[in-house]
Amino acid sequence: MLESLPQNSNSNDPSAQSAPAQLLTTAQWRKDNLYVALFLGPSLLILSVFVFWPMIKTLYLSLFLTDNLGHASEFVGISNYVNLFKNPAYLSSLGATLIYVVAVSILTIVLGMLLAVTAQQRLQGIRFFRTIFSSTMGISVSVAAIFWLFAFNPSVGVFAQISQALHLPEINWLADPHFALLAIVMTTVWMNLGFTFLILFGALQQLPASLFEAAEIAGVGKTKQFFKISLPLISPTLFFVLVVTLIDAFKSFGLIDLMTVGGPNNATNLLVYRVYQDAFLNGNYGLASTESVVLTVIIAVITLIQFKLLGKRVNY
Repeated sequence: MLESLPQNSNSNDPSAQSAPAQLLTTAQWRKDNLYVALFLGPSLLILSVFVFWPMIKTLYLSLFLTDNLGHASEFVGISNYVNLFKNPAYLSSLGATLIYVVAVSILTIVLGMLLAVTAQQRLQGIRFFRTIFSSTMGISVSVAAIFWLFAFNPSVGVFAQISQALHLPEINWLADPHFALLAIVMTTVWMNLGFTFLILFGALQQLPASLFEAAEIAGVGKTKQFFKISLPLISPTLFFVLVVTLIDAFKSFGLIDLMTVGGPNNATNLLVYRVYQDAFLNGNYGLASTESVVLTVIIAVITLIQFKLLGKRVNY
């Protein structure tokens, strides 16, 4: 009876079995690509118009001399880069920028950590101080600049009043090349403290209390608990804050434009503000493009170094 049953002649044909599956795979692949295009297409379009194309155009213009309208007029190759690093004014801006970035990054993180640790204490009215510590996040750059312009005023500013009360020499902070950069550093740190405090405080709040209770039972002091327990556990957050703060410091523009306009004697003429001056005030778009490329490379290299050196010490 088994011999009389009809047999499918194609049951052992591999091509007959794989054809529907292959058609299904191809159709699914096309459907997936359609979804990818629908979801990523708008973002890629926006990035291409406002990020990728300007980057390519900037790199292109850095190899040319340009007219006042920003059109390439003469190909000069890497001459713009060579001349840039021979320019003492640019080297001075580069040095001031590195000092500014290092000072802002260290002070912001150290002070932000101190505020975060303080806000963890069980003190009366600590919720009010937590709000005050994070309040700079809601202050715009222009308002902060006006506030600190009054504070640094050599006649009626708070620093002038303190100097007079203590019989100290009066300092014209924003007009003295030796103190102008320090004034900008102080203002920037004050502006960044709200964000840094909030991130670090949130990380400290997530630490399990059982670890600190066990450490106290073992007789471990508060300082040792902080360095041996808290810091290792929040190292990913600390690393994130360090990278973000450093990159943001390289891009500082608003406070400088509103408070010192790059002066006095180019003491606060940082790299970003120099790009703005050369492009939109002096009309030298080729030089400004060169400075933009160099600044991008500097930020990328320093960020890569951070990931290589500090990323290994982060405990995830």
